[in-house]
Amino acid sequence: MNDYLEKFEKMKVAGNLAAKTLDMITGNIKEGISTDYIDKLGYEFIRDNGGYSAPLYYRGFNKSLCTSLNHVVCHGIPSENKILEDGDALNVDVTAIIDNHYGDTSRMFCIGETSVKYKNLINATYDSMMKAISILKPGIKIGDIGFEIQSHVEKKGFSVVRDFCGHGIGTSFHEPPNILHYGKKGTGIEIKPGMTFTIEPMINAGKFDTKTLNDGWTAVTKDKSLSAQFEHTVGITENGYEIFTESAKSYTKPPYL
Repeated sequence: MNDYLEKFEKMKVAGNLAAKTLDMITGNIKEGISTDYIDKLGYEFIRDNGGYSAPLYYRGFNKSLCTSLNHVVCHGIPSENKILEDGDALNVDVTAIIDNHYGDTSRMFCIGETSVKYKNLINATYDSMMKAISILKPGIKIGDIGFEIQSHVEKKGFSVVRDFCGHGIGTSFHEPPNILHYGKKGTGIEIKPGMTFTIEPMINAGKFDTKTLNDGWTAVTKDKSLSAQFEHTVGITENGYEIFTESAKSYTKPPYL
């Protein structure tokens, strides 16, 4: 028996809870609610299902989820003053811990009638993640992952954020290696069976530059252009890959019907 199979099974449990949290949240996201309300829903669901929310108190972060709205790239802090409006799009990022193993995933949500431009960005972001996941197998290089994402979104006129990346994950929130979402084929370390990491492209409608606000967490696009992100936690098998954070309801990208 491969020595990583037990780890994979535990990560599937954590990943499944994170994905179910997003499934539950989906029916609650609508115009007029606050991102703090979404955070409370997520916290309670993870707690009631035997898990713990990894972001809570992580390096001083005081919420259970990240909620990144419109031009926020990542690490948006839920707030009772941040109210969802028609035309918005929101990324909700969930990381659940069960039995000391982590599952990390995020999805985009459209509120009301989101613009065609934003929908195109969201679709390109999701598709770039899945294209990168589809090539995963032992022997490829980390640069191949970034190449798939970068080449797909740049053809559509979008840009890949450089300041943040995917990461190894297992019994810690963040572990080596870093998974860049841009790169050249055949570069970087070789992927091997048993590796577990996130792929979580952050794609901007404008330039890729970001800045972090004074709260020390919220990263936004410098040019105030729209941003989108999706994330899965994956494990590398002998012949390919396994996604630990797939939706039990087969939700992929909005609209979630």
